[in-house]
Amino acid sequence: MKNLKATLAIVCIMAFIGCKMEEEQQLNELYVGTYTQGDSEGIYRFQFNSRTGELSQKELAAPLNNPSYIRFSPDKKKLYAVMETDEFDGNSGGIMAFDLVGGALKEKGPKANVGAHPCHIAISDDGKQLAVSSYTGGSVSLFALDDSGALLPDPQFIDLKSLDTVKTSHAHSTEFTPDGLFIADLGLDAVKRYSYNGKEFIPHEQTSLDLPDGAGPRHFTFGQNRRFLYVINELNSTITVFEKTGKEYKMLETKTTLADDFKGESFCADIHLSPDGKFLYGSNRGEQTIVIFKVDDATGKLTLVGREDVRGDWPRNFTIDPSGQFLLVANQKSDNITVFKRDASTGTLTYLQETSLPSPVCLTFLE
Repeated sequence: MKNLKATLAIVCIMAFIGCKMEEEQQLNELYVGTYTQGDSEGIYRFQFNSRTGELSQKELAAPLNNPSYIRFSPDKKKLYAVMETDEFDGNSGGIMAFDLVGGALKEKGPKANVGAHPCHIAISDDGKQLAVSSYTGGSVSLFALDDSGALLPDPQFIDLKSLDTVKTSHAHSTEFTPDGLFIADLGLDAVKRYSYNGKEFIPHEQTSLDLPDGAGPRHFTFGQNRRFLYVINELNSTITVFEKTGKEYKMLETKTTLADDFKGESFCADIHLSPDGKFLYGSNRGEQTIVIFKVDDATGKLTLVGREDVRGDWPRNFTIDPSGQFLLVANQKSDNITVFKRDASTGTLTYLQETSLPSPVCLTFLE
């Protein structure tokens, strides 16, 4: 009898430990960048349950002025945040590096100044280079990172305003590739390409992927090992698909993101592929929707699946959780984050719940 009781006790303890470990594995930390002109104080942290879709344990991770875009380093040990302003260190914006220590954010070295109103951060896969896009500044600042992830002084400065005497540059996002850098410039209606010569970034042989006047390319994502490039255009509410042929990208097609019967003003914001690359999502500020497209595996072309009401106002950035089962939307003007269950086979979204937070604009998971 004593042996039976002891065995049962061990079984119960092991079951408890197993349940506890499973519960911990289902939790992921979500960090949120915000605008701080209202009630927000900076960067916030939540716990996200990848089984239920619940957000909980909201806390201020770091006080900071207008951290409207945040990004983790590839090793997930550092977080970088812009300060979207034109009043940091004179007529400029700023960027801040943080060490991630036990979930807490600790400032890493001094803040650095960049062009006015920085709005996006890109980091190379090896964690050695960082690019900051500055919207009003019409520029990109390229920092080298030391072994600890700190920002090194004297970044390369790419002045996009000098490229056009008619249009006004508004650099909105960048991404590193194995051979260089892509820059979406909303004001120039183009995605600019740069190559890396070992010392600095210089114009690529294909210097520009031009879009129609007034398109306003804002963000982009690559599919199928960079065979396809998907660009979401803020001003004319479209997504343009490019296909790589040789060393150049050629325009393949353009799709509207809005319903045929929508009559009001709307502006696109963010774009993401599903983890398996089968579905493409984009956010519409005004129509207040996430538009859903199916991606053709062979051609990269898009077929409309539908759209989902975001249950909020002014959907900015959105993200898919590490499990791929949920899509979360930052609704800037309605001060809420909405959570949707994602059907991996159809790409469709089902609303689950929402969480209040002042002026959320950027969501990123610590995987």
